[in-house]
Amino acid sequence: MAITDRSDAPTPPGRMDPWYRLLRPSHWTKNLFVLAPLLFSGRAREVDVAISAGMAFVAFCFAASSVYAFNDVLDCDADRNHPTKRLRPVAAGLITTRQAIAVSVLLAVLALAVALQAHLQTAGWVGLYLGLNLVYSFGLKRVVLLDVFAIASFFVLRLLAGAAAVAVHPSVWLLLCGGLLALYLGFAKRRHELSALGDASATHRTVLAQYSAPFLDQISSVLLAVTIVSYLMYSLTSDTAMRVGTEELSYGIPFVLYGVFRYLYLVHQRDQGTPTDTVLSDRWLLATVALWLVYNAWVLYRP
Repeated sequence: MAITDRSDAPTPPGRMDPWYRLLRPSHWTKNLFVLAPLLFSGRAREVDVAISAGMAFVAFCFAASSVYAFNDVLDCDADRNHPTKRLRPVAAGLITTRQAIAVSVLLAVLALAVALQAHLQTAGWVGLYLGLNLVYSFGLKRVVLLDVFAIASFFVLRLLAGAAAVAVHPSVWLLLCGGLLALYLGFAKRRHELSALGDASATHRTVLAQYSAPFLDQISSVLLAVTIVSYLMYSLTSDTAMRVGTEELSYGIPFVLYGVFRYLYLVHQRDQGTPTDTVLSDRWLLATVALWLVYNAWVLYRP
């Protein structure tokens, strides 16, 4: 069974073109992490603050697409020998390496410029995100454990950039919850790749040769428990109640429990595991995320 990667699909007439597949806008949903500090700051009604957070979100969309384009250039030779990755725009020759690099550089510059309009610190976090992605692409992605820790750090950087954009000091518990959730999703994705690709897993991603299904099951179980406990602590601590002005955030815990358990179910029972595709394709998980957002917005912003 092959892993679904929308960037590898052939281009249907009149639909997704090579540039769309190169820049992967469907993956911009990951950048919603940038908006979490805005939601929990209680300042979403302030137009200037909301605009600043929106700029940070757009900056990370540009930055993420810059990284995707650069990585496709970096991996194009190997992709040409892969049964599905050979269909990626650069590997297939639909976009030249020079064009992809030019777009990558342009998007990186735009990301920093837009982030600077939000806040100087936001631009700093975006710059660090771009720099760490270079380190990841040139080495860390082949180092067991550190590959997933690096990916998780990108989500923490999104939270930090979002907090800087709305001029709030990020809660340690929020950063911990976000980082642990990203670790859990990352290792669950590795587990999915092992299961889906079997003996060919190392061909798809060389670091997979250093993982085993039992190990990933154990570490995912630990991270699942720690993630839930950290969110419980975030929701129940007096510090959070003082920050947001209510103790009712804790009543949204059932949404979190169902969401992480649903994702675990999809990984093990339905052989799904790519976070973006899983959230967007499973109506129960999508509804849970939507209900969690609506509930928290109602608690924080009701009259």
